[in-house]
Amino acid sequence: MPNPGAQNHSTNARLIDLEIKASFLEDTVDQLDSALARQQQQIEALMREVLQLRTQWASAAPESGRNQRDELPPHY
Repeated sequence: MPNPGAQNHSTNARLIDLEIKASFLEDTVDQLDSALARQQQQIEALMREVLQLRTQWASAAPESGRNQRDELPPHY
């Protein structure tokens, strides 16, 4: 017959291990959430900057009918 005290101890040890793992996982999820939020802010800032640069580039482009993308640099 199995020892009920040993089985109880084993169950308690497993429960403690699971609680520790859950705690570490929760901490990891919080860290990943913070990193994701920072990255989203950086992406939004970069998108605003690209839009601003496009606007500046468009306003600096000559008003002629030529597209600057069609122009080849002199070394080609």
